[in-house]
Amino acid sequence: MASSKAELEAEELQKTAGDEGATPITDCAARKRHCVAGTLRTVTLRPRGGAPALEAELYDGTDVINLVWLGRRKIAGIDPGRRLRAEGLVSEQDGRKVMFNPRYELRGGA
Repeated sequence: MASSKAELEAEELQKTAGDEGATPITDCAARKRHCVAGTLRTVTLRPRGGAPALEAELYDGTDVINLVWLGRRKIAGIDPGRRLRAEGLVSEQDGRKVMFNPRYELRGGA
């Protein structure tokens, strides 16, 4: 039985993230430190409390998490389609997983 392109991409992302020792985003608990890895879907500049904030949506094939860098307008290499590994404290806002000012490592492929 043939899988859709999206399903195949999700499976590949899950395998790659597992190989990097990352926790699947769907298993990340709030108020705990986790390492996640995946592909950036979107990158936007959104002010928070009057200060700039760069937000990126990271997808690992299981779920998404928003990575937020406060006080930043742009970070070299943080672009949609880029593979990334991030580590930090996971929290929840409006029912979505968020990681503020994570440590990150850019991976191959853009």
